[in-house]
Amino acid sequence: MNFFKGLLITVIVICISFFMVTQFFNTHETDEPVVVDNSPSVEEFIGSIAEIARKQGSDNDLYASVIIAQAVLESEHGQSGLGSAPNNNLFGMKGSYQNNSVTLETSEDDGSGNMTRVMAAFRKYPSYEASIQDYVKLMRNGVSWNKNFYAGVFKSNAKSYTDATKFLTGSYATDSQYNEKLNAVIAKYDLQQYDSPVKDKKTITVADGDSLMHIAEAHNVKVTSIKQWNQLRSDRLEAGQQLNIYKY
Repeated sequence: MNFFKGLLITVIVICISFFMVTQFFNTHETDEPVVVDNSPSVEEFIGSIAEIARKQGSDNDLYASVIIAQAVLESEHGQSGLGSAPNNNLFGMKGSYQNNSVTLETSEDDGSGNMTRVMAAFRKYPSYEASIQDYVKLMRNGVSWNKNFYAGVFKSNAKSYTDATKFLTGSYATDSQYNEKLNAVIAKYDLQQYDSPVKDKKTITVADGDSLMHIAEAHNVKVTSIKQWNQLRSDRLEAGQQLNIYKY
């Protein structure tokens, strides 16, 4: 009898010990900080400027796809110190805007291919829209010594957006691969769609179990486009959520 009583006590002790150990590890895992990435996605940034760029491009004989790609590349999709608030300078434009500027360190070519770090004044804008409008003004009006300096980017002078990005290489940026980088951004995010007017727009409701891939296939559009149109930060959807679907 004493043997069974001792065995029972041993089993109980082992169970309690096991429970305490598992609780320790569960608590340890729960206490680990959960890292949440709150940085806007590239698609979310594109969605915030796409319609502004499309209208400015349409009204000024420019490729909206090129405008957006430059903004993505030059501002690190709105995440660089110059491109983010409160500076909102999406195109790295120097000088001042309505007497507002910010001084930052930048790299300059001394004319012999040597890069040095210098302090320079950059334009500070109240919004992304103001930055895009000012960029378009530069494209249309050129520089002080040549009003037609950027005429090569006009739709009427460039048969395709690739012609426009090629022209910008060496004129807007000294990077010999500037056009290739812009073209890659345009292709990856399907930005050429913004070079055309909106033909149709509809709003759909996400059903239980729906995914971006399923919705994109059903409406013959791309996942990246849906994310742009709705400024989505991730691929996660919720039942009942409404999404805008465009046709260009």
